[in-house]
Amino acid sequence: MKISKLHIEQFRHLENLAFDFTYPEDFHIVEKRGKALDKICFIGQSATGKTGLLELIEQYHSNLNNLIITSDLENNLYFSNSDFNIIKGNVNFVSEKKQIFISKDKLTCKNDIDTYNYSYIETGNFDSFLKDEEKKFLFYLKSNLISDRNIEIFTKNPVDLFEKYPGIENLRGLKHIYSKSNSIIFDENVSADLWLLILNEILIYRKKFTQKMAELLHEGLLSNPDKLSIEFKKWQKENPNKIEKFAKKFNPILERLNLEVDLVNTEYVIPIANKRNEEIIPIQNTSTGTKGLLLSFLPLFKLDSKDSIILIDEPERSLYPDMQMDLMDYYQNLAPEAQFIVATHSPFVAASFEPDERFILYFDNEGKVAVRRGSSPIGDDPNDMLKNDFDINYYNKFGEEAYKKYLKLKEDLANEKDPTKKKELLLETVKLGDTYNF
Repeated sequence: MKISKLHIEQFRHLENLAFDFTYPEDFHIVEKRGKALDKICFIGQSATGKTGLLELIEQYHSNLNNLIITSDLENNLYFSNSDFNIIKGNVNFVSEKKQIFISKDKLTCKNDIDTYNYSYIETGNFDSFLKDEEKKFLFYLKSNLISDRNIEIFTKNPVDLFEKYPGIENLRGLKHIYSKSNSIIFDENVSADLWLLILNEILIYRKKFTQKMAELLHEGLLSNPDKLSIEFKKWQKENPNKIEKFAKKFNPILERLNLEVDLVNTEYVIPIANKRNEEIIPIQNTSTGTKGLLLSFLPLFKLDSKDSIILIDEPERSLYPDMQMDLMDYYQNLAPEAQFIVATHSPFVAASFEPDERFILYFDNEGKVAVRRGSSPIGDDPNDMLKNDFDINYYNKFGEEAYKKYLKLKEDLANEKDPTKKKELLLETVKLGDTYNF
């Protein structure tokens, strides 16, 4: 399920905004024309409402999953208990088989064969609008995701976790934990049950691994390394290491930090090692950016994100620019069939989006929030991105003064007749230009 259009009549301080989240008919990739955007980027000054838009989309998606409908004896169709009447505006969602248009008092559903129109009603006997298999989770990674509480579970030894949470092996899945909203919110207070569910297979593998090694040692194979190795390899063939697949996804970005997921160490659920000296680094001792990458990558790797919406607020948090440049590629590699919607202040992240995938929020002459599409091409220079889409002069007052001086030197150089002074001006102009790359 993807969002394809959004019209806001009134939501908080946002008024009369229209978003077309589809690729234009002249888009350079023919097969994407007219289809819902694969990824969406919100750019804008603070207080323009980027985070509010993420929250609104989450609310719409949750309401859609909870939507209930009915029909009367004359086959008139109605919907209720949707909470869409709270929000002034309308929204379109699309899936492989349906197009859904929703406003506070009207619901239209199109499939390959028919179009169904529903009216809003407050009472009646209702059935779910979407079948269970049609309901998709929305994952919302908030900007405050990086917290001591979320990191704590990754600081524990797997054995300690089994002692503290004896029901790990009986966790039954997301539908059991989040059976109502179908929205999974990753903020600073993610429940231990959710992290344990995400880590479930890895933890169970760790437990079996520890038990098997204890069994082999109990059999006296410590004095026979060759046989110990043979028996362990036989067991491992039947019980593949559950952390390997995640390491293949996570290690390419960790390598930029000279780190990697260690496949052998059992001290932590996901042990992080220094590639230079192979020393295990407790996750609490890694950088804030590394913590954020683990907390966001792991859920997207493990949870079923097919046809889902993934909201990310400030994905660039605590990451050096070189990490930000390719961040969206890594995220899409983890969830290739999801629709990503991010809010960012980073020109490096924004450059990962096509101009038609960027939506710039800004204050118009009346002080109201307006929206426009991006203009810089995908992969554009961050300075050009700041100028064209962020509408920012990327020189501060010192740079501006230097540039004015540079222009004045060029003017004086052109007007100077004395050869000696002209040479001096030329050297000064070149030096200043080289310093600032003018």
